[in-house]
Amino acid sequence: QVQLVESGGGSVQPGGSLRLSCAASGRIFAITGAAWYRQAPGKQREWVASFITADTATYTDSVKGRFTISGDYARNTVYLQMNSLKPEDTAVYYCRSGNDWGQGTQVTVSA
Repeated sequence: QVQLVESGGGSVQPGGSLRLSCAASGRIFAITGAAWYRQAPGKQREWVASFITADTATYTDSVKGRFTISGDYARNTVYLQMNSLKPEDTAVYYCRSGNDWGQGTQVTVSA
């Protein structure tokens, strides 16, 4: 059974940084890769970034240059480093691998 567990969310001021983690059991990220999505209040869930290797990382336009997705295969964990955060980044962030989703972690950016 696959389990994805996100952590690292919180509240920060605009311009701040957070690092989200997604730890997997029953899933090998090095084979399947992983992605981050987010859902803001009243909006549909949207894709943020995907990763299999550093060379294949892709990002939605709104986070390019600010967010970095990476993986630690030894720990079977995928990260999302978020810098220069903006209020519009406020959302619940979800990790996805294959057809499996984590429970989400809240990120709030406000002054």
